[in-house]
Amino acid sequence: MSISETNDVVVVGGGSAGAVLAARLSEDPARSVLLLEAGPAYPPDGYPESVSSPANLGVFTGHDWGYHSEPGYIGRPIETWRGKVLGGCSAVNGSVVARARPADFDRWAAAGLKGWSFEEVLPTFRALESTTAGEDEWHGRSGPFPVRQLGLDEVSAMQRAFVESALAIGLLAVDDFNGRDAHGVGPYAMNVIDGVRVNTGMAYLTEAVRARPNLTIRDNALVDRVLFDGEQAVGVKLADGSEIGAGEVIVSAGAYGSPAILMRSGIGPSEQLGVLGIRAVADLPVGVRLYDHPFYYNAYAADPERIGDPYPVIGAKVWTASSSATPGELDIHITATHLVDQALSSTGSAFVLAVALTRPVSRGTLTLVSRDPTVAPRIDLNFLADPHDRSRMRDGIELARNIAAQSPLADLIDHEIAPGANASTDDIEASMRETLDTYHHPTSTIPMGGPDDPDAVVDHLGRVRVVSGLRVVDASIFPDVPSAATNTTVIMAAEHIAAQL
Repeated sequence: MSISETNDVVVVGGGSAGAVLAARLSEDPARSVLLLEAGPAYPPDGYPESVSSPANLGVFTGHDWGYHSEPGYIGRPIETWRGKVLGGCSAVNGSVVARARPADFDRWAAAGLKGWSFEEVLPTFRALESTTAGEDEWHGRSGPFPVRQLGLDEVSAMQRAFVESALAIGLLAVDDFNGRDAHGVGPYAMNVIDGVRVNTGMAYLTEAVRARPNLTIRDNALVDRVLFDGEQAVGVKLADGSEIGAGEVIVSAGAYGSPAILMRSGIGPSEQLGVLGIRAVADLPVGVRLYDHPFYYNAYAADPERIGDPYPVIGAKVWTASSSATPGELDIHITATHLVDQALSSTGSAFVLAVALTRPVSRGTLTLVSRDPTVAPRIDLNFLADPHDRSRMRDGIELARNIAAQSPLADLIDHEIAPGANASTDDIEASMRETLDTYHHPTSTIPMGGPDDPDAVVDHLGRVRVVSGLRVVDASIFPDVPSAATNTTVIMAAEHIAAQL
């Protein structure tokens, strides 16, 4: 190997986890940290409006990896957005701040994962945020990540009508979805401050942090694979052929990027690796478990004279439980959003009640199709393959339509676009397959687990089994998908692990 330089820690990926890790680990001036980001690294106050504006998501920011899913059960591919920029998906997402619920961590603890109970992670959730909302017992006031709880006077007229109609059919009001009880309807908490989506490249990698002499941030640096000396990770190789040494490598390239890097490095199912001529360093179940939140566009044509200003584009939600949810589990979201092509409506105005399954049963896979780091992995989300998911999605759609039939929301509607008035069960199923999308919350491709868990790839601190000097820290290590948007929980996980290194 021709190592060009060596750092104590090399962090691969500057997204929701990687930016946090780089900031926290470089707090020790004796530890040299190199952060490698495949996209551009804008200054904290120099992100282009296409990225900083919360009205732009995913590919519309101009900083997307361009991934697509396999057709799967629904019979067509889905764009699977991932942020290619310092800040990662926190720079291109919907800006909502939603913690995983206690029931999510209870599952992880029941599966034998130590150190991740809700009681153990709540202090980290509190420490990462700065907000004036909620109870002190549940919230932080001086952390790096700003959180602003919206009030009903700050959401759009449509979203306010959605909340009022949901209350009218018996749902309870929630003023803090990150507090003690999240079962009901209310406005979102957001990481939007003065019209800017504050990503981790801004919140954690401030000018002062970037000025640390022991921290180097290198952008436009696509990592090919991890380098090994036997079973010891010793650095990384970039797509341009250059090699960088490391005392420890931490891969934080996301639920799609991290497993692809590991498999190119020889860590994964040995049979799959052998097909591509990759020597197996560790035969581990990388990519055999992939979860994400599917959602359906319950779409409405609106009266353009009454719908009002379509901002914020995301503002309020129902968070509730299906009839088959386990105790404490909230497995259905209904989000009132203006994120829909207005040309779909004959009135020129439209909105969506996005019905999502937050605890899907259907499990997908991620596999490597090439040794070339510029070639995307094969992403099979496998949405709705399990009939239980289809049943719960229909239940969620029925609830959304009941809300839309109730004033004052009904007073804004000209007609239902999808699934359409008088739709039969078969019509609804067909509409689900035709318009189903992803919330872009992939997880679990490199799952954590206890020492006796045969399906685990990493331990409770992200250390990869069998080998040394290699960790993974991002949403890929979640044992399953939490029942909330994942960004805040990813930030927490990076903080939680960094504090123990």
